[in-house]
Amino acid sequence: MAMNSSQVKALQQQQQNIAGPGGTGWPRRNSQNSAQEKKFKAPVVAPTLATMNRIIKVYPLANYIFCSKEPLFEKDPSVPARFQRMRDEFDRIGTRRSVEGVVLVHEHNLPHVLLLQLGTTFFKLPGGELNPGEDEVEGLKRLLTETLGHADGTKKEWHVEDVVGNWWRPNFEPPQYPYIPSHITKPKEHKRLFLAQLQEKALFAIPKNYKLIAAPLFELYDNPQGFGPIISSLPQALCRFEFIYM
Repeated sequence: MAMNSSQVKALQQQQQNIAGPGGTGWPRRNSQNSAQEKKFKAPVVAPTLATMNRIIKVYPLANYIFCSKEPLFEKDPSVPARFQRMRDEFDRIGTRRSVEGVVLVHEHNLPHVLLLQLGTTFFKLPGGELNPGEDEVEGLKRLLTETLGHADGTKKEWHVEDVVGNWWRPNFEPPQYPYIPSHITKPKEHKRLFLAQLQEKALFAIPKNYKLIAAPLFELYDNPQGFGPIISSLPQALCRFEFIYM
């Protein structure tokens, strides 16, 4: 059936109301609405080259002087005592927070990680437990100074900028994982690893009951039997950095 001129104008007006000037669909948009949408649109922040390609200066092991100091003992006399204390503290303060420092040197342009060795088979990164409410970075600096600082109280500068990894202890038991298992709602410990960069030269004081070793990354790689799952994962965790050997 043919439409008269008034019906055609009515149909055109209806289509214009639906589409809106310069657009399609509903709701009707005008230039003011479009400007507001652009104004409140969340900006997309592109990563900078500095964050995409992190460059780390590593100094030779020969730059550093090592001496000994009084023994540094663990808070707990045994592994069962450690987990019992963790259980007791969990009822009061919740998940234990721990931090450890990954300290790098190089020999023959090969990166090495400084490890503390106790006995013949136990290796650990320097660090420990945080106090309740203590900042992670400041706490790590305190623990590094307590472990490797000189006995005369000389202040050592630690540059802590990068997180290397996060590990979680789901139960009051030795196993730790780089994720929280899906059935765990309250992990018993959260351990965060930081890259702690050294100055060009420094003096370290090693507790007499420990030995400080520099372990090359190729020795740590895929070697959980010798160093445990956390330390043996460091080569993969550190591969995102570009090392410059000074």
